[in-house]
Amino acid sequence: MTSTATTTTVADAEQGIATLKLRSPAQEEQQKQEQKEEEPYRYAHLLPHFSADRYPPLTPFEHVDPGHRALALPNPRAFLENATFIDDLTPHLGTEVHGVNLAELDSSGRDQLALEVARRGLMVFRDQQDFIDRGPEFYRQWGSHFGRLHIHPTSGHPAGYPEIHLVYRDLNKSFNFEYDDAVTPTVWHSDVSYELQPPGLTTFFLLAQPKSGGDTLFTSQVATLKKLSAPFVAFLRTLKAVHSGFEQAEFSKGGRRGGVVRRDPVEHIHPVIRRHPVTGDEAIYVNRQFTRQTILKFLFDHIDKSQDNQARVRWRPNTIVLWDNRVTAHSAIIDFEQSGSARHGARITPQAERPIPALDGLEL
Repeated sequence: MTSTATTTTVADAEQGIATLKLRSPAQEEQQKQEQKEEEPYRYAHLLPHFSADRYPPLTPFEHVDPGHRALALPNPRAFLENATFIDDLTPHLGTEVHGVNLAELDSSGRDQLALEVARRGLMVFRDQQDFIDRGPEFYRQWGSHFGRLHIHPTSGHPAGYPEIHLVYRDLNKSFNFEYDDAVTPTVWHSDVSYELQPPGLTTFFLLAQPKSGGDTLFTSQVATLKKLSAPFVAFLRTLKAVHSGFEQAEFSKGGRRGGVVRRDPVEHIHPVIRRHPVTGDEAIYVNRQFTRQTILKFLFDHIDKSQDNQARVRWRPNTIVLWDNRVTAHSAIIDFEQSGSARHGARITPQAERPIPALDGLEL
């Protein structure tokens, strides 16, 4: 028979009798868990804050991608020379790197990083606690190297730092743009594509994560396009699609995600096939979150089912993921909602140029 607690007696210094209760392993583990839960959250200062501020419309600006400068270097991959591990996640998309401290990259190193992310679409850097712990002021300085920082109109951000977009979900609540009644939470998208000048290189990391689950899927819109026939690609180059932020705004106006809309929603027309300004690669540029046209249903289905063009990032503590929104799409995997664990992430989202049509002369 197994007992949950054992009792023994010892004589104390005054000949009295004292009772000492010895805890079972299960009780010890429970005490450790309770102590852990009482510890202050290390990144509480980065939890979602929903200010009532109002922002004016975004104005156009000139963007020069830093990857252009790296093209002129004798070795545009010199920032990887001290890496201890480099491995391609898939032939078409993604590279994992160990041994490079992103926080210590100089201006030239950041230029090289921008070019490498453009070429590979996605890069995963492990062991980046130094970067993560430098805080939101450093995040702003980092992101500004790659473009004008986007301030999201509806999402939560750390108090005082609206340029840092936060994702947050735990057992009781979600501050993400997602629908509970969907058959699957997988929704391929490129971030805030409804802006006139959507993001280019994006930096994202988790501050808290479930023990398992909560991975992020990525797909190469360059490789996906190459699967299509030449005549069909030529036809797609002639097309434009409307990217609208109104649905996202209505989602927040309904009281979800914090219930605020700080900038009036916009919609813009972008080419269905865009060209990267540095690499020249052509990529499909549509997604279900922000585009709604009949002919796009085929492209959505093609993107969904092209597993040979996709990579899955398994999150580990102190991981930073960078991707180029111009040539990739991504989706979070919401498979951890019953675990009781929180998934808390921060995104640094510099804007880039207005999408360049793959077809010269296409009027937008």
